[in-house]
Amino acid sequence: MTTLPATQETSTKHGLPWWVVLLQGVFSIIIGLLLLLSPGMTVLALVQLLGFYWLVSGMLSLVSIFVDRHLWGWKLISGLIGIWAGLSVIQHPLWSAVFLPTVLVLILGIQGIFYGIVYIIEAIKGLGWGTAILGGLSILMGIILVSSPLFAA
Repeated sequence: MTTLPATQETSTKHGLPWWVVLLQGVFSIIIGLLLLLSPGMTVLALVQLLGFYWLVSGMLSLVSIFVDRHLWGWKLISGLIGIWAGLSVIQHPLWSAVFLPTVLVLILGIQGIFYGIVYIIEAIKGLGWGTAILGGLSILMGIILVSSPLFAA
């Protein structure tokens, strides 16, 4: 049996220190409680944070073209789209608070339908009934999300 020195931190399976995982959990609980207690203001704040993230990410993508010219076309396109999306969200916070969750629900619904189809195909190939049931539930939830995205958001 080996012991770790007192100065060496233990890490999780992803190589992160334990306190980073703890902070992520604490912040997730706080955001979840805020979404339950004050959903409108919390969604507005999160959407604004997302807008600033897209803006800064777009700028950094453009700057990275000058550092590394590899795939410069994709970096240019993603940078311009990031800046445009970030500025749009920052300039129109109320519209964005309604629009972004609705688009996210549509994306998740379509993704659920496709994953469900893949699961059912894998179940037919021999992965068993559990995979088929999971695929059916995924398709059902995807259809529910796509049929009423504004309500689901």
